[in-house]
Amino acid sequence: MNSTNFTLFLLAALVIAAVPGPGIFYVAARTLSGGKSAGIASTFGTTLGGLVHVIAGGFGVSAIILASAELFTALKFAGALYLVWLGLKTFREARNLLPQQAVTVGTQRAFREGVLVEALNPKTAAFFLAFIPQFLDPAGSYPALQFMALGLISVALNTLVDIVVVMMAATARGSLTRRPNLLQGLRQGSGLFIAGLGISLALARRPAN
Repeated sequence: MNSTNFTLFLLAALVIAAVPGPGIFYVAARTLSGGKSAGIASTFGTTLGGLVHVIAGGFGVSAIILASAELFTALKFAGALYLVWLGLKTFREARNLLPQQAVTVGTQRAFREGVLVEALNPKTAAFFLAFIPQFLDPAGSYPALQFMALGLISVALNTLVDIVVVMMAATARGSLTRRPNLLQGLRQGSGLFIAGLGISLALARRPAN
């Protein structure tokens, strides 16, 4: 692709990555509830989930899902139910533990949850299909490879921003270790917030185009 399109893409992708959205709020909530390791693992999980959408978009699978109201709705509600379940589970675990018993979430579990949260989100697929084609070179070869290359860069930028957010959230969490009751309340609030993201996803509408 030509250098002008690529430069515009980088600028646009960087701005979009830096704007707070559901992904940023999700990894921040996971960090506040489970610690820095859980936040980093969640970030890499959402990265892999994002790459699933990039590959699916390159091969046309995402377009098929978005074109079908039934497939879009099925994927949307699967993702929404998973987020609600995950949020309520996080809330319950924080409530049932005494403040001094709070433990960090296992990194493998946080990674798997991050993958599922992102991979089951059809709004991510819709974003890539709406955003990336604007910067493809129609005269260039292999548009599917162009799509996947730009998608990989976009996911990488999102990951870098998410890592910064995780570090900030971990610092805030660390300052609360001397106030265990407040930390417990924060963990419960994080669980409710994750469940709220699920409700928001359930209310999402399929893109018109």
